Amino acid sequence: MDRAAVTAIAALEDDVRRGLYEYVRAAREPVTREAAAAAVGISRKLAAFHLDKLVDLGLLRSGFGSGRPRRVGRAPRLYEPADADISVHLPDRAPEVLAEILVSAVTGEGPVERAAETALRVARERGAALGGAARERVRGRIGAERALSGAADLLAGHGYEPYRVGSGVRLRNCPFHPLAAAAPEFVCGLNRAYLAGVVDGLDASDRVDVRLAPAPGECCVELRAAAP
Repeated sequence: MDRAAVTAIAALEDDVRRGLYEYVRAAREPVTREAAAAAVGISRKLAAFHLDKLVDLGLLRSGFGSGRPRRVGRAPRLYEPADADISVHLPDRAPEVLAEILVSAVTGEGPVERAAETALRVARERGAALGGAARERVRGRIGAERALSGAADLLAGHGYEPYRVGSGVRLRNCPFHPLAAAAPEFVCGLNRAYLAGVVDGLDASDRVDVRLAPAPGECCVELRAAAP
């Protein structure tokens, strides 16, 4: 779960902050503290406090005009909506990851590949990039146990809720649900390819097997130490 997103959304429970946020979003141009204060009926000082808090939380951004340096008494601080989208899913979901994979598959389909094959390739490449970034922070060869622990730590940060079972790792949550429920064979195949890519990136594909093992209420993929 993205705690920063939870904190940002919780901040909007306050009526004043929500009013300021909605006013800034509805404006067609950056707004001043004075204009925001007048819009919600509070003092400029109080508006400045709440607007700056919304900036800290990533909901708004502020500056002093288009490329203009700050000049005391001349350029007022301006506020406008932040570019980032903020959402919270309980449990964690990652529809944007799947969407990125599918868009890349559609735009990067090879001349002899079917669309589904391209999607599987792209999913594995995306997973490999994630695992490879983690591998760069680890020294030495990674054995099966170290790879499983490393994969569990990595996947915990991406909503999978991993837990150890014997010589393997199960995943309590599927970040691609409910999309997986709509097209289980296809989405579970993409998920397996993505996680196999993570193991590839960790340089442990010969020591860890990534296989489909559906279980009620859990992710359809599990990681196991490869047989000797």
